[in-house]
Amino acid sequence: MLKNLLSIALMLFVCAANAQNTGDEKFIRENYSKSEYDIQVRDGVKLHTIVYVPKDASAEKKYPFLMQRTCYSVAPYGENNYPPRLGPSPALMRDKFIFVYQDVRGRYMSEGEWTNMTPHIDQKKSKSDVDEASDMYDTIEWLLKNVPNNNGRVGQWGISYPGFYTTASALCEHPALKASSPQAPIADFFFDDFHHNGAFTQGYYLTFPVFGIKPPKPTTSSWFAGDMIQPEPDGFAFNLNMGSLKDFDRYYSKNFFWQETVNHPNKDEFWKKRDILPHLKGIKHAFMTVGGWFDAEDLYGPLNTYKTIEKNNPSAYNTIVVGPFGHGRWSRETGHTLHNDIYFGDSIATFYQNNIEAKFFKHFLKEAGDGKTGLPEAYLFDTGKKEWKTFDKWPAASVEKKKLYFHSNGKLDFNAPKEAKSVSEYVSDPMKPVPYTANYKQMSGFTPFEYMSEDQRFAATRSDVLVFETDVLDQDITLGGEINALLKISSTGTDADFFVKLIDVYPGDEKNHSYMPDAKTVLAGYQQMVRSEVMRARFRNSFEKPEALVAGKITDIKFRLQDVLHTFKKGHKVMIQVQSTAFPLFDRNPQKYVENIYKAQDADFTTAKQTVYHQTNAASALEVDVIK
Repeated sequence: MLKNLLSIALMLFVCAANAQNTGDEKFIRENYSKSEYDIQVRDGVKLHTIVYVPKDASAEKKYPFLMQRTCYSVAPYGENNYPPRLGPSPALMRDKFIFVYQDVRGRYMSEGEWTNMTPHIDQKKSKSDVDEASDMYDTIEWLLKNVPNNNGRVGQWGISYPGFYTTASALCEHPALKASSPQAPIADFFFDDFHHNGAFTQGYYLTFPVFGIKPPKPTTSSWFAGDMIQPEPDGFAFNLNMGSLKDFDRYYSKNFFWQETVNHPNKDEFWKKRDILPHLKGIKHAFMTVGGWFDAEDLYGPLNTYKTIEKNNPSAYNTIVVGPFGHGRWSRETGHTLHNDIYFGDSIATFYQNNIEAKFFKHFLKEAGDGKTGLPEAYLFDTGKKEWKTFDKWPAASVEKKKLYFHSNGKLDFNAPKEAKSVSEYVSDPMKPVPYTANYKQMSGFTPFEYMSEDQRFAATRSDVLVFETDVLDQDITLGGEINALLKISSTGTDADFFVKLIDVYPGDEKNHSYMPDAKTVLAGYQQMVRSEVMRARFRNSFEKPEALVAGKITDIKFRLQDVLHTFKKGHKVMIQVQSTAFPLFDRNPQKYVENIYKAQDADFTTAKQTVYHQTNAASALEVDVIK
């Protein structure tokens, strides 16, 4: 069971697990030669690297390198063992490149010390100042000199954690590096994956052995497998019975990443050193950042990687692609493209692979490389209209910032409230938290996935969830760009979380599509979540220096939900839900201020009445970008 769980979780990251047809391995064996090397970098550490060279490579027919650096293993090991697929897609595999895979330092067959989100060193003063950029530079140097019949150009890609390695490696400034495509890249663990705005993503508790146990020596096996937790089938009950976060020490007392997480509850120097975004300067080669609108793990990463490069490097070739996908799902074709119950069309992954990704890499690695790719700055999928849209910049230029205001009786519209006193209240009990999903099987999975587009009717009827809803729309409205929650709240407690959801409410006569995964589900009246985010009130003014709430005081809670491109169609309604728990996706706030929530005692957890204001002097709203 554990091995199956682990293999499912890693299949998005390990190229060898992404087979789409049995003919691919035969094609690889017939057309590529495989070699394995231990490449020594500047501090003497040897990085295990596998290279697949087209058999027809020659002095007259040279190929570029296309590379992935990963912490998830470059298996299969052994020169006679071939993977069922090479590269980001079948199209690029068949077009032929020199494919390079490397275990990053301290992982699997590579030597060295492993650390999560390797801190980048801007100014390297000695050979011992090493990071992902220096390892990439030294690897490129070795490849250019030792792999014959290359054309002197290098590209790289990676999904999720390998997406981080792509971003970090791109800072090597090697002149041969021409194209980088970080896909679902982690950018900052305080906002990606393990935290959202500082709230701990408890839904990832199963993954800590993968990231918090170091191998005793280079190995081809998953050394951490024996430390994996076997959860109960009812993930909600399992997490609730675990008690407060301090009780996770029963499993993870020797897990170095868990201990680092526990001991750094705020965004201190530990997390700042692991934030790659401040270093994205001086970019001279081409970037194409890729993400999925329903990526439950890394949506902050791709959006902010693109925006940061755009801000710091205005002359760079820098583009973004976001499709109707969950985490990394653009890397394999499913035929009918669904996320949860929502159908978006057919062969969307193949369209992306053939018409966007392949075009990008071929242009910069095999063709003119002058930036005239024919691709737009932003290639984004409208998840409401269910079609691709292109933009000259993102967020789009032709937007109007508007506010969807909360009103009494659960009303929602673009008009500021006129009432002198108007509030909505609920009691939040951390011992009876709101589930983040109605799918209890998902709660005991390796990572959450489907909730990003899930029907929210299960939550709308709870007394501890506020619901605000527009009238039926008389015309389409497209939200395209950034979303900011602007809450005016007070609490009887001294700390609180606020989980805000933007929802598309379907008409009562909506028909089911032909590919419904569950015949018992009806789309009539469906409350499809479009975007959500949590904010921990203690961080409202600073992620470095948390502050307690003053009980009973009206307080601003402002935070960004990640971007959207979604058309709410005529006949639909826009809904916003507000709640204080989304369990066990996020950990429970004790609602009494404590110095470190990871060390809170069970007795610290208390009920609190949360008040959301929607009146003239305290108007709560969701600020949105409306595309004209």
